[in-house]
Amino acid sequence: MTKYLVLYHADVGAEEQMQQSEEAGEAGMQAWIDWAGRTGPALLDFGTPLGVARAVTSGGTTTPTTTVAGYSIVEAADADAAAALMEGHPHLEVGTIQLHEALEVPGM
Repeated sequence: MTKYLVLYHADVGAEEQMQQSEEAGEAGMQAWIDWAGRTGPALLDFGTPLGVARAVTSGGTTTPTTTVAGYSIVEAADADAAAALMEGHPHLEVGTIQLHEALEVPGM
């Protein structure tokens, strides 16, 4: 099985998304809990929402042009199986999801 880093992209950061009403927040959280339940043991790390980001370069820091609102880690047989785990994911209502295969580091 292969691990995949799941990155949740959105036009609005997680902090701003969490400023919704208490009822909407509870419904949104329940949708994520339901997805996690459907994903089962393939969900290795539920992850967390992410706050303000900084892009670091050799020339200094800037504000990134894209927003990563959160992450999770899943395990699947291949990229297609990992993508299938994202079907019906509640984040797809507000943004996109990227899957990145975690590669082995030689000698580690």
